Amino acid sequence: MKKSAAPTDEPPSRLIDARIAELGGWRGAALARVRALIREADPDVVEEWKWNVPVWSHDGLICTGEAYKAAVKLTFAKGASLADPSGLFNASLDGNTRRALDIREGDEVDAGAFKALIRAAVALNGSKAR
Repeated sequence: MKKSAAPTDEPPSRLIDARIAELGGWRGAALARVRALIREADPDVVEEWKWNVPVWSHDGLICTGEAYKAAVKLTFAKGASLADPSGLFNASLDGNTRRALDIREGDEVDAGAFKALIRAAVALNGSKAR
């Protein structure tokens, strides 16, 4: 995928919209779907654009959304500290801090489990912010 240079004065939400449109196909749909789930799980989430990828934060980083040829990867900054009873995390499992969810073409993400994971990440951030 060709990296596009984005003006720094663009709002992050527009940059994320542009990335979704640029990706198109199943990857764009997957990123749009998880973005919607993140917003449903945490209406106060802050969308940011860092490291040339979408970032979602609330009292600290929740996760990033990267797109690769074979997967859309959501990397949770403090994923190793989160309970994952539904087993959504399927990548970066060996690290001491991060955990990731790789979504591949045809994968369906359990919406309820994913939103619970987002809420848990927000709660963890909130407990550190106090």
